[in-house]
Amino acid sequence: MHLLEQNYRDKKVFLSGHTGFKGTWLSLWLQWLGAKVMGYSLDPPSMPNMFETMNVAPKLAHIRGDVRDFNKLSEAAARFEPDIVFHLAAQPLVRLSYKNPRLTYDVNVMGTVNTLEMVRNTPSVRAAVIVTSDKCYENREWVWGYREDEPMGGRDPYSSSKGCCELVTSAFLRSFFPPEEYGRTHNVAIASARAGNVIGGGDWGGDRLVPDCIRALTRDEEIVLRSPDSVRPWQHVLDPLGGYLALGSLLLTDGPRFAGAWNFGPSENGAWSVKEVVSEVIRLWGKGGYRVESTGNAHEAHLLKLDCSKAGKYLGWRPRYDVKTALAMTVEWYRRFYSDEGKATLRDFTVDQIAAHVR
Repeated sequence: MHLLEQNYRDKKVFLSGHTGFKGTWLSLWLQWLGAKVMGYSLDPPSMPNMFETMNVAPKLAHIRGDVRDFNKLSEAAARFEPDIVFHLAAQPLVRLSYKNPRLTYDVNVMGTVNTLEMVRNTPSVRAAVIVTSDKCYENREWVWGYREDEPMGGRDPYSSSKGCCELVTSAFLRSFFPPEEYGRTHNVAIASARAGNVIGGGDWGGDRLVPDCIRALTRDEEIVLRSPDSVRPWQHVLDPLGGYLALGSLLLTDGPRFAGAWNFGPSENGAWSVKEVVSEVIRLWGKGGYRVESTGNAHEAHLLKLDCSKAGKYLGWRPRYDVKTALAMTVEWYRRFYSDEGKATLRDFTVDQIAAHVR
């Protein structure tokens, strides 16, 4: 039996944000591993969406709720009595954070506070993984990757909110779940996970590069680029999710040894410019074009990389796919979705992608 299956089979997993793109993929993977999953989230953020396409709801305990509602969140966890919590619920968009900073901080920061307080008040919980973002770092646009002990920051409200989430997680860890007191004053191991831009089938989020490409290509429209020369760390969604699962597994089995912050990013050649990604998507799709428009007043960083050597050394985690492979897998997923014949077997195709990643 694979180690992840061994450690997750029949475990109770509480997953916030399960109706989102990454949350749906993680729900499917946990179900495939034999875990019992309760999802707590608002409705899917787009139409179409991965959650409904994969018909996830009947196969888990689905709670429609807002992470800002502490009482409902706590009551759901108390009824379920989870072993481990994965917190993915968030306001994930930089441009929306400029339009509505209060919402961004409320959901991202107080949602994290509520989740950690829920963990503190739920006796069954033994581990929690708080998912933030690579944008949590004070980005100086260095050519080398940021390590987990670099300063938090963020010029835009979204990035700043993710830095705040990391500070909140660190404060709860040191105040209520200190590793040196594990087994004496508490039995909970807490970690945060920072990942870069993920790509994969089933993402229809607004203001996100690959979904924007797919929308334009399916409508025979030009793809609109705002920052064509900006370089980002791109990775297939299964790579960071595999890191989250490995981290959660070790938190369950080895407790405080794995508490703290962890980076999950692509290899060095995984940093591509926006223009390079779009050109490859167009090539894989077989047609299309793009044009460049001004970003307006919104600031967007031009370079951001992660140093993931800690995860490699201590978790044995490595990204499985390079950017070309990730894009090919992603475009093939969308081809199937937009094909009547392919759509009928899309869930099996998606689960096969999960199984192939584990092998």
